[in-house]
Amino acid sequence: MINVSSIRSYMYCPMKLYLQSHVDTRENADIQLNLELKKIKIDTQDLIQKNMRKLKKEMNIREIEDILSENVANYLESTFSSIQNMDLGLTNDQIIEINNETYFNIKLQALKSKQAMELLGKNGFAIVDMFFPNCMYSYLLKNPNIEMIGLCDKLEIVDGKYYPISIKHSNPPLKGVWDQDAIDLAATAILVEEEFETEVFVGFVEYAKINERRPVVMDVNIRKTLFDKINEVKEIEYDKRVPTVKINDKKCGNCEYKNICLKE
Repeated sequence: MINVSSIRSYMYCPMKLYLQSHVDTRENADIQLNLELKKIKIDTQDLIQKNMRKLKKEMNIREIEDILSENVANYLESTFSSIQNMDLGLTNDQIIEINNETYFNIKLQALKSKQAMELLGKNGFAIVDMFFPNCMYSYLLKNPNIEMIGLCDKLEIVDGKYYPISIKHSNPPLKGVWDQDAIDLAATAILVEEEFETEVFVGFVEYAKINERRPVVMDVNIRKTLFDKINEVKEIEYDKRVPTVKINDKKCGNCEYKNICLKE
């Protein structure tokens, strides 16, 4: 089976997928670090969700922020320490960025919670489902018919409908989502449809840096593009087809394989 992560690598650069599959046999620390960063996002959301149940409608914004922040600092400190012990290359700049992002989101959630409690006249326990619908995290999915397997970062279920959510820590485009993020999400949507015998009409890419979700409609065009990419990925992984290198200064400069594929 091919992994959704292989499609993601292919969309970034076909040569990167080839080198990962047939040249580099080491565990990719970047991939592991990305998984750990996604786990931080998920775990902090869980903490905020639990803390929200303690809110009272008479609380002011500062009190709400303090409640929502409970145990978050201790969690982040211990998690950063664990990741650093794993030697995955977590930098101080990344730690600062995650801390700033987390507490910005808490302030934003405090404002939304205060507004909701005032409008509805209810305490935090009664409004949690407005902000945190029924969902599953890091759900393993596979489809033997198309020989594909992958993890869904987050799967929300609302009124019996399934909404896959892909969490990204990269910078978002000005509008919409990056092509590779859309195809990545489409692959997950196909797996969700097989697993739960349902139809997925829309999914969301969540850009963590700006705490914003952007929709992706699962129409005929994106599905066709996905299956074209799956066939190309299989050619590289199964048939060892060597793809053509397409130079992109920004991508190549940030790629861990630049000294291999750009070697004269």
